[in-house]
Amino acid sequence: MTLNLKEKEALKFLATHLVYGLAAGATFGIMVLVTNMGNIWTLAKESNHTFIVLALFFFGLFVTFGSVGMGVGVMSLARDDEVDDRD
Repeated sequence: MTLNLKEKEALKFLATHLVYGLAAGATFGIMVLVTNMGNIWTLAKESNHTFIVLALFFFGLFVTFGSVGMGVGVMSLARDDEVDDRD
């Protein structure tokens, strides 16, 4: 199964927005841990399974922020089409 040019462009578009979302999620997660917001870092550090707690924390952030990043990209497509129609 080979992808045509339009399919490759669409996947690249979504992957780019996914990376933006993942970067935002990682930044937010690190800032939460650095500032110890809601005592998340303290709870994770004192847990017997620190790695698992942090992995689940970041997994949730990556899923959420990655989805939002791709959603923003898809939603912005309609705006781009409207601007092109006016020209």
